[in-house]
Amino acid sequence: MIKLGQYLPGDTIVHRLDPRVKIASVVALSLLILGATTPESALVSIFLAAVVLSARLSLAQVAAALRPIVFFMALLFFVHLLFTGGKPLLSLAPLPLMITREGLAQGISVTWQFAGLVLGGAILTMTTLPSDLVAGIERLLRPLAKVGVPSQEIALMVAMALRFMPMILEEYERIRMAQMARGADFRTGSLSQRVRAVAMLAVPLLLAAFRRADELALAMEARGYRRGPRTQLRELKLAGRDLAALAVMAAFALMLFGTRAVS
Repeated sequence: MIKLGQYLPGDTIVHRLDPRVKIASVVALSLLILGATTPESALVSIFLAAVVLSARLSLAQVAAALRPIVFFMALLFFVHLLFTGGKPLLSLAPLPLMITREGLAQGISVTWQFAGLVLGGAILTMTTLPSDLVAGIERLLRPLAKVGVPSQEIALMVAMALRFMPMILEEYERIRMAQMARGADFRTGSLSQRVRAVAMLAVPLLLAAFRRADELALAMEARGYRRGPRTQLRELKLAGRDLAALAVMAAFALMLFGTRAVS
């Protein structure tokens, strides 16, 4: 099963790009997603689909990576759908709720933005080795070291957080299956009963996360990890394909700004 944050080996143009280029592109694309209007959102969606095809990621792999956030996407959609004022479309009497045209548009927009942000991060982690990701973040933050920002420690923390995401999801699935084998029911009953059943997973999941964090800390100490400057196994160098990718990203951003100016 493909999980969010998991690296998928490959030899595509996206896999071979410099990690700094991919990180900068994801940051830029995130800003474009957050500020996109309705016509721009269609262009951004096409651009993301082109990147997915360039990385040779199947629809099933992308869907499996995004499956953990489906609940949050649905929650965002219905919160905006039911609690945004505007022109009424449908009344939910006797409940004091009403679906409005503005709520529907806002729910679709916010849900798309959330999915686009997560998809951009998923593509980054799927096509970048964890070691390369650490090196890329460290090189991008290196200028801040002059003002006392520990760039290498921050890069390591980000990499460990990304690495822990699939591990925590795997641990959650293991705990859920173990409790189902002992008679726990997460699929039937009222909504409140199912929420309470899922909440019962929180304590063992937190204990498992703390245990893994403690094991990681002991492993780092056993290997002599210390703060301070260190060298990289592979020095990062920008190639022609990296400059071309930056040019494509810049051209796409300019195209979106041009579309906004025309409209």
